[in-house]
Amino acid sequence: MAVEHGRRYGVAGSLDEGTFSADFQASHAIASLSGRLLRPNCGIPLNLDWVREVRVNTSAVERRAQTHTARRTVKKEWQAAWLLRAISCMDLTTLSGDDTDERVRRLCAKARQPVQYEIVQRLGIGELNIKVAAVCVYHAFVETALRALEGSGVRVAAVSTGFPTGLSPLQERVAEIRRSVETGAQEIDVVITRAHVFGGKWQELYDEIATFKSACGHAHMKVILGTGDLVTLRNVGRASVVAMMAGADFIKTSTGKEPTNATLPVGLVMTRAIREYANETGMAVGFKPAGGIRTAKQSLEWLALIKEELGPSWLRAEMFRFGASGMLGDIERQLEHHATGRYSADYRHPIA
Repeated sequence: MAVEHGRRYGVAGSLDEGTFSADFQASHAIASLSGRLLRPNCGIPLNLDWVREVRVNTSAVERRAQTHTARRTVKKEWQAAWLLRAISCMDLTTLSGDDTDERVRRLCAKARQPVQYEIVQRLGIGELNIKVAAVCVYHAFVETALRALEGSGVRVAAVSTGFPTGLSPLQERVAEIRRSVETGAQEIDVVITRAHVFGGKWQELYDEIATFKSACGHAHMKVILGTGDLVTLRNVGRASVVAMMAGADFIKTSTGKEPTNATLPVGLVMTRAIREYANETGMAVGFKPAGGIRTAKQSLEWLALIKEELGPSWLRAEMFRFGASGMLGDIERQLEHHATGRYSADYRHPIA
């Protein structure tokens, strides 16, 4: 049915898998869904029929989210393993008006060694070389982060496009992306114009994101929808689809500055949009919940959601991220409890 749907709407990339050789598919695949290998997202032409057909049963989504959190969580060594996975998918972030080079350097040091050495030794996980996925900063601190993270494998992400409101002139937003890429940022987190969503201006939204994607060049683009501002889950679903059509490598819930940020109902809508897009096009898009995720328990809930909705191949930093620096301290406390049987005070696990 996915192929038929793609042909009906003229969706690029939805040819039968037999069109490509197995070697080609395997060498270009970044994820898999129901046994089907998926390629990186290169975008498709805007399909307004698809966008207009997006419907969300809000009450059903909310019930599904409630039952998800009510289930029994993982325990003991399995919990510790999941928490380590959460760390490896984390973007440590500092986006404050009082940021300094020294604060960014301290954050980068934490990114290199997110779990205290004593805990690592007690758990016997030294050979795993656990580190976070990326450090996310304003453009002014990209060079500082790059120097501090050199040789670590931790990526540098820069917020751009008039973060967090996205209301500066388009040329300025595009120039901001290019400056960060030229400086060396490997990932760019862009902000959409929410008014395009409210007005149903899908072509304008598509063109805006496609322009951002072109400016990103080789850097991965994470598209922030600002879901707390979008009012309805249907708006979230439609914005997700348009962002993916325009070439998003990731879709991200929030800037962390909205009154409401990442919630499980929003995550459910966005992950199912990703799943439908993958089924229709054969291309995979990553997902990043950001803002309001502060506890180890929440990290387990999000990881479980990703596994259930998208499958194990999304449980990697290449396909899933947390925008949740404050969560790391609680995860460290839980890991220390697993290793020693005692809980430590929050102040013993500073972020930076």
